Amino acid sequence: MKNSIIISIKILTIFTLLTGILYPLLITGIAQITFPDRANGSLLTRKGGLIGSKLIGQEFDSTAYFWSRPSATGYNPIPSGGSNLGPTSNTLKNQVNQRLKTFINSNDISNSKIPNEMIFASASGLDPHISPSAALLQVNRIAKTRQFSEVRKLELINLINRLTEGPQFGIFGNKRINVLLLNLELDKMQ
Repeated sequence: MKNSIIISIKILTIFTLLTGILYPLLITGIAQITFPDRANGSLLTRKGGLIGSKLIGQEFDSTAYFWSRPSATGYNPIPSGGSNLGPTSNTLKNQVNQRLKTFINSNDISNSKIPNEMIFASASGLDPHISPSAALLQVNRIAKTRQFSEVRKLELINLINRLTEGPQFGIFGNKRINVLLLNLELDKMQ
């Protein structure tokens, strides 16, 4: 019995070292060598300061910027997740109606055109992308707020087209645009 316990402790120690220390260090080292930007969170800096990650959505509520997809977690990555509100929830209905009303009024459009990602929060609450159609619906509001001429407005549309990403690996998902990257390029237009 005592011999079995000693063997069990040795096996536990070996596998703890292998799977808890050596393997994670090996994979971290490989990631740092092969794609360090992604391994470190795809962080973006400007003028020496951290402004965000390309992988995590951020809130933009100014009329001068493209708005991100709503977040059930307030764009907080620690409790990442959805709201868990179901289709019969009055709270969800009220949230959706408020988001719909805000988006329609702010962008001066009809509700038949609004993509779902602008009124429903993502499952993670951190989705950094919106569809190109959601971005295009916001062009008039942004151009008006920033007092863009018609030429600048066309440049803004071209910016959206330029930053639009295709489906992942050409087959997974839909076309999308990263809101943080779009807003950073928007600031360069000013």
